[in-house]
Amino acid sequence: MEVVLPRLARPLYQQLKRYRAGQMSDAQFTKGFESLLRRQHAWLARQGVPEARAALAIHGAVLVLSGPGLRAEAHEAVVPLEVIECRAIREAAADLAKNYDVVERQAFRAISRLVARYGD
Repeated sequence: MEVVLPRLARPLYQQLKRYRAGQMSDAQFTKGFESLLRRQHAWLARQGVPEARAALAIHGAVLVLSGPGLRAEAHEAVVPLEVIECRAIREAAADLAKNYDVVERQAFRAISRLVARYGD
């Protein structure tokens, strides 16, 4: 995570600034974000990180970086942040279980630990 977070944060922040400034459409932002995640995953693979572990780290990093958005969503829905975080972690774990040879419950626990350790 110490390597993944900075490698994702800078380019994602730049894309987000362009998106908020109206320089990118929703589709462009989504395409750019997906491309960024694929590049990060490929970089981790080149470093020798197993595919499922790389995906786990990337999902965790995305959730950590999404903290402000998750807090805003919790505030708007008038629910505790933990409810929104839990839902997001559950969705990430389900995606990992679907696309990699991992058990959803184990992925949920691992992502939860990452968010707890690196989140605000």
